[in-house]
Amino acid sequence: MAVDPICKMDVDEKTAKWVSEYRGKKYYFCAPGCKKTFEENPEKYAEE
Repeated sequence: MAVDPICKMDVDEKTAKWVSEYRGKKYYFCAPGCKKTFEENPEKYAEE
């Protein structure tokens, strides 16, 4: 189970509809709004 970096909800990687890749790592989101927020400022939310 992945964690949405914006709202911290659990997201199943196998069924996630919204995925983004940043610096070679995939991030999973519960909703398109979380994905959009992440993509506007990935440095703020991406894990090191």
